[in-house]
Amino acid sequence: MNTIQRDKYVLLDNLTSIWDQVFTVAPMVIIGTKEKGGYDLAPKHMAMPLGFGNYFGFVCTPRHNTFTNVSATGEFTVSFPLPDQIITTSLSASPRKDGISKSDGIVKALPILNAPSMDAPVIADAYFYLECVLFKIIEGFDDYSIITGTIRAAYAHRNYMKASEMDEQEQILNNHLLVYIAPGRFAKITETFDFPFPKNFKR
Repeated sequence: MNTIQRDKYVLLDNLTSIWDQVFTVAPMVIIGTKEKGGYDLAPKHMAMPLGFGNYFGFVCTPRHNTFTNVSATGEFTVSFPLPDQIITTSLSASPRKDGISKSDGIVKALPILNAPSMDAPVIADAYFYLECVLFKIIEGFDDYSIITGTIRAAYAHRNYMKASEMDEQEQILNNHLLVYIAPGRFAKITETFDFPFPKNFKR
């Protein structure tokens, strides 16, 4: 077996974050939580389904209010924004200001809705929503942790639901998806292709 060709590849400096040294594709979601006297919203790209069951997780740190809020309330929402909601997504990351809560200074200025079955916000007009109950917090990734939740309820916009009678390529062509290109970029997905799974492949 051959090894990696050093003339084509660079050994990255792992004394700093390798994730800041190369582009990778990630989802972009907004986590909604209840906090004292108001609400909080925070965009996350280190977020994903956990297995094929109804579990979802995201990376967070105790330095952020999202971590504190989920620990206190035991629940959180997940909004999957559309590409034309990138400004709203960005604004939800705005830092707090002294003397003004994030709920009063930022969240109330954004287009938000109440989650149907829990006291936490979601971003209006997203294409996919999750309401999650805290499952467990996995610590130990330096000063970061993985917050995991059991999905209590999920809501999908009709245009984004998989349906056997619809052509999937045309469906996504007409209903774009947002992805985060870490670090610091985003993309609008309009063109997709069938994945060439091996014959008789099973997950």
